[in-house]
Amino acid sequence: MKTRIITGLVGVVIVIGWLFSMYTPIFTAVLAIVAAIGVYELLKAFEMKNIVLKVLCLAISVLLPFYYSYKSAVTVPLFPVITVIVLLALIVMVLDFKNTKFEQVACSLFSAAFVPSALSCIILFRDTYINFPELFKKTDGIFFILFAFFCCWLSDTFAFFCGKFFGKHKLSPVISPKKTIEGAVGGVICTAILNAVFFFVFRMKFNLSESICLPLVIISSVCLSVISIFGDLAASTIKRHHGIKDFGNLLPGHGGVMDRFDSSCFVFPALYAIISLISAI
Repeated sequence: MKTRIITGLVGVVIVIGWLFSMYTPIFTAVLAIVAAIGVYELLKAFEMKNIVLKVLCLAISVLLPFYYSYKSAVTVPLFPVITVIVLLALIVMVLDFKNTKFEQVACSLFSAAFVPSALSCIILFRDTYINFPELFKKTDGIFFILFAFFCCWLSDTFAFFCGKFFGKHKLSPVISPKKTIEGAVGGVICTAILNAVFFFVFRMKFNLSESICLPLVIISSVCLSVISIFGDLAASTIKRHHGIKDFGNLLPGHGGVMDRFDSSCFVFPALYAIISLISAI
C-alpha cells in the first residue's frame, strides 16, 4: 500500500509538470512514449513474437499522437495508410503463419490504434478552443484534461477505500474478486462530489465558459466514473484470459502503464464524445 501511494504521488507530480509543456512538442512526445509502452505491454500479453509486426505496431503507437497534434499539417489521406498497414500485417502473418495467429495480429493492430488514439484525446481536449471556438476558451482545455484524469483516478481510489471499509457484495467475483458494489457506488458518488468542488474552484480562478455548467459536470462525472469501472474490468478480463496478474512492472505498486491507464483509454474518448455532442446540440 505504501509503495502504491508513493508511486501515485510521484505520478501526480510528473503529470502536473508535464501539463506545463502543453503547447510544446514535448507534450506530444511524452504522450507518444506512454502510448508506445502501453502497446508494448499489450503485445507482450498477446504473446506477439513477430519482430516485424511488433515494430509496425510500436511505430503506429508513436506516430498517432503526433498525427492528432499536427493533423492540420498532414496532407496524406488516412484511409490508404490504414489499408497499407493492414495488408502489410496480413502479409507478415502469411509469411510466418506457423508462429503468428490471426487473433494475435487483430488484437495487436487494434491495440496499436486504440491505445494511442484514446490517450491522444488529451490533445483534443487541449485543442477544444480551436475545434469548437464558439463554445470553449483556451483554459477550458486544461479543465477537460484535469477532469478526465480525476474521473479515472478518483473513482479508482475512492472505490478502493469505500470497498475496503464498506464492501460486502462482490461486483464481479470472477473477473476482479476484490471489487465490490459498495466500493463502485462510493467511488462514483465521491468522484462526482469532488469534481463539483473542482468545477467551482476552477470557475472562480479561470472563468470557465458558460457551456460548462454544474449539472453537466455532475452527470458527466457519474457516467465517466461508471465507464472507468467497466474499463478497468475489461482490462482485468484481458489479463484473466492471458493468465497474467499485471501488464507490466514499470510502476511499483501499480503494475505497468496499461494497469494505470486502462480505464483512461475508455474515459478519455467518452469525454470527448460528450464534448462533441454538446457542440452538435
